[in-house]
Amino acid sequence: MADAKVIPFDDDRSRGSAVQRPPRRGRSGGSRRPGGEPARVREVGEVQPLPSRTHAQDDVPVPHEEQRPYEPEQQPLLDEGGLEKRIAAGLAFLRRRLTGDYEVDDFGYDAELTDQVLMSLLRPMYEKYFRVDVKGIENIPSEGGALIVANHSGTLPLDGLMMQVAVHDHHPAGRHLRLLAADLVFVLPVVNELARKLGHTLACAEDAERLLGQGELVGVMPEGFKGIGKPFSERYKLQRFGRGGFVSTALRQGTPIIPCSIVGAEEIYPMLGNAKTVARLLGFPYFPLTPTFPWLGPLGAIPLPTKWTIQFGEPIPTDGYPPEAAEDPMLMFNLTDQVREQIQHTLYKLLVQRRSVFF
Repeated sequence: MADAKVIPFDDDRSRGSAVQRPPRRGRSGGSRRPGGEPARVREVGEVQPLPSRTHAQDDVPVPHEEQRPYEPEQQPLLDEGGLEKRIAAGLAFLRRRLTGDYEVDDFGYDAELTDQVLMSLLRPMYEKYFRVDVKGIENIPSEGGALIVANHSGTLPLDGLMMQVAVHDHHPAGRHLRLLAADLVFVLPVVNELARKLGHTLACAEDAERLLGQGELVGVMPEGFKGIGKPFSERYKLQRFGRGGFVSTALRQGTPIIPCSIVGAEEIYPMLGNAKTVARLLGFPYFPLTPTFPWLGPLGAIPLPTKWTIQFGEPIPTDGYPPEAAEDPMLMFNLTDQVREQIQHTLYKLLVQRRSVFF
């Protein structure tokens, strides 16, 4: 933040000559002249002549009454019109929600609800809690399809949500990021509906190709549960990127691949152990044991306020390859390894530059 500038108040002594003060009275109630001679007492009704004005006094400006600032209770509501517009917009939004007069796409994405409600709920965590720094946002194209590939960590998938806010709030074109999520997301109640409203869809080649073909910005985290559920001792070590299906999808659509590195999510829930028996009973891929969960109950689910950095790397073009390149396993392996190495190298660089986990 910028340093505050201190503006000194006007010196009261500069106004002292403009205000004539009454003479001080002695103990006897009268006043005396400098020579000791008692001053003549003015009779009641006697008119005193005005003192003559000298030439020096002609140059002295006549003081005007100082303008007083508006008191808080007297200051007009300058933003009354803006407030009325916001209230009207809010009421119109509620009316559309109640009457069903709003649009969603074929995947269930609700752009209006995302912009006005869901992003507003995620933004305080993004700006105040994790204090996310964004780098390389200019590497994301202003239009057309692109595939953002990022590392995955943190026990809970908060990194995907923070990446979505970063693109939404910082990209000059205000683009929306459509994330590819695992099957478990669309099985859980409430989470399923919210994920659809935010624009998430199933992590399959068909949905990804369709979104890219429509010119959407698609995000994928190829590590999956292997990355988000890895122990704290393996933090910032990328897991295997699967079979490179995201590369094949980008090749078929000719869209660029943008590597993304996220630092800070690994420490929000330090996973010290995995209760595999409990995980099997609940149908989860893992059941984390952290320093606070499940020992502190619901309080243990509060993430640590780490400092985050999200960096988008330079795009890797795919439009120069022939259509049959998507079926070449060697090419897919090379491009997958290139993306993975670029993300890993950027992670190491950001870790070296980081001063502290929390600052």
